[in-house]
Amino acid sequence: MQAILLCGGMGTRLRSVVSDRPKPMADICGKPFLQYLLEMLRDKGITEVIFALGYMGEMIEEYFQDGSAFGLKIAYSYEKEPLGTGGAIRNALPKILEEEVLVLNADTYFPMDYQGLLRFHQENDGDFSLATRAVPDISRYGAVRRDAAGRILAWNEKLGDGGQQLGEGSKQPVEGNAQQAASSSPKSLSGEINGGIYVMKKSLIAEIPEGKQSLEQDCIPKWLSEGKRIFGLPFHGYFMDIGIPKDYQQFITDVEQGKLGKT
Repeated sequence: MQAILLCGGMGTRLRSVVSDRPKPMADICGKPFLQYLLEMLRDKGITEVIFALGYMGEMIEEYFQDGSAFGLKIAYSYEKEPLGTGGAIRNALPKILEEEVLVLNADTYFPMDYQGLLRFHQENDGDFSLATRAVPDISRYGAVRRDAAGRILAWNEKLGDGGQQLGEGSKQPVEGNAQQAASSSPKSLSGEINGGIYVMKKSLIAEIPEGKQSLEQDCIPKWLSEGKRIFGLPFHGYFMDIGIPKDYQQFITDVEQGKLGKT
């Protein structure tokens, strides 16, 4: 199974503690965060990885090279200018060798059942499937709403960053605007979030326009409006996004205490 790792972000929120390298290369007890992620993916059955690189991407290629030292085959896709998540995935299209590919954010550690997500995607003849996770505060993440079969009915990308909750086939907010939602009580912000792990058909990736595109803010809302088969499958267990200093430090502590988990 192939996986695309999105590594092109600038990591501005983490810059105060990680300023000399791309965010996925942040040091965790003597080795980069990305190495923990790759080792976990290898143990979960991933055999080939495509790094979608941007900011300081050469540091990543220099460290991991062809991947053989880590038990993987690695290819590299460079963007000449920031393309966003959707644009980076589209830019990697020539490197994709299979009809379905796993896509992950390279700053998130989520040791879930990746093969299970692929089976779920195939059983539902999905165009696009994502892992979801219940959290007490959705404001930093993209929230989702599913029907009983797992089909995505509503989509919201990061309330705190100006996202809007989208109904199926609509580009209008379902319930007020993002600013109002973000100012609600903490209890109202609990829900199910986009886990940042996707299975996508290669043919769907080919539909993404070349150039700058946000997967979360441009592509997924458009696909929902077009009636694409988009599904979500909930997973539980350890989850960490190292995008802010507090969570980066927490991941270091979890590594030191052996709390990463295996499932």
